[in-house]
Amino acid sequence: MLRLRSCIASHILSPPSTSPFFHLRRLLSATAPPIPSNPGFAVEDYLVDTCGLTRPQALKASRRIPQLKSSSNPDAVLSFLGGLGLTGAEVAATVAKDPKLLCSDVEKTLAPKVVGLTGLGLSRSEIARLVTLAGTHFRCAPIASRLQYYLPFFGSFENFLRPVKRSSYLLGFDLERTVKPNVAFLQECGLGDCDIVKLCAVVPRMLTANPKRVREIVACAQGIGVPCGSGMFREALQAVSLLNEEKITTKLEFLKRMFGWSDAELSHAVSKAPVLLRRPEEALRRRSEFLISEVGLKPAYIAHRPVIISYSMEGRLRPRYYVLRFLKANGLLDQNQDYYNTIVLSEMAFVEKFICPHKESVPELAEDYATICKGEVPTNFRST
Repeated sequence: MLRLRSCIASHILSPPSTSPFFHLRRLLSATAPPIPSNPGFAVEDYLVDTCGLTRPQALKASRRIPQLKSSSNPDAVLSFLGGLGLTGAEVAATVAKDPKLLCSDVEKTLAPKVVGLTGLGLSRSEIARLVTLAGTHFRCAPIASRLQYYLPFFGSFENFLRPVKRSSYLLGFDLERTVKPNVAFLQECGLGDCDIVKLCAVVPRMLTANPKRVREIVACAQGIGVPCGSGMFREALQAVSLLNEEKITTKLEFLKRMFGWSDAELSHAVSKAPVLLRRPEEALRRRSEFLISEVGLKPAYIAHRPVIISYSMEGRLRPRYYVLRFLKANGLLDQNQDYYNTIVLSEMAFVEKFICPHKESVPELAEDYATICKGEVPTNFRST
């Protein structure tokens, strides 16, 4: 079995001749006995000259590997990374993230992990991507056994990588004590596996946080008026996951004051668009000033259509308002045309409905619309 595992690992890690580490690997495969130490070996210089780190990165990394006394083992690790297909830049980033990787035993630690991951169906390129993202967890955690759970749960390797890109800690937490209890609790709250996957793609800590903290987050979501099992529940969890009760209260008071809402209107707005709790105060202030002072919308109108606040000012709210105002001022559009109904249209639908029909009567409209989407106000729109 050991010989079979060694053969599999050797086959997987054999890099193409075009690999930047090909000649290094061939050199390392020689039968000459390794040199145990090198009095003239300088870790910092090796990190810069051979691994590609910047001098500041090398200085920081070298402090974490004082036990490294020769290039023998690091050379073997670099050959291993090259065999997986990592580029020079990826190797540098990986070593900077986890300098102790250079001290790992390739045959006893790293190669067996590759064999385990290959057994789960991962390709060499997928394993390489995982190495670049996993940090210390690749060499320290039982990574294959954890992926054996995660891959079916997330549905695909790509789905699994989304939360890992945000936080490699997903690979470091105990499945039985932390991850599985959190998944079970979220399922009890009415979320299906697909919803949990989407939630964790944005907020990985919903799987890795202490189960007690996850229950507190769920309670916060319910506290803003979004019950378990509702269509907005997943978005509510995303909105409150990084906020404590004090911050939520402060943001609610700000929204109420900024948009002139009653308690009932505030509750309705937040329950329909929990994402408002994640918006910066300055962004909310700008939208309030624009929607109420310039467009002339009533607080109650906005409260019952709170998603309008989440749209881009420059990309959607302002350009479409200017188009509607221009068309109405020139008798080309019904005065009762609702602003919100134009905001929720896709870009293609908006152009087809409000720009294309006026190509002959107002040939400059399309260009003016494109201009205002870039942040400039054309003369035609200023005068209306």
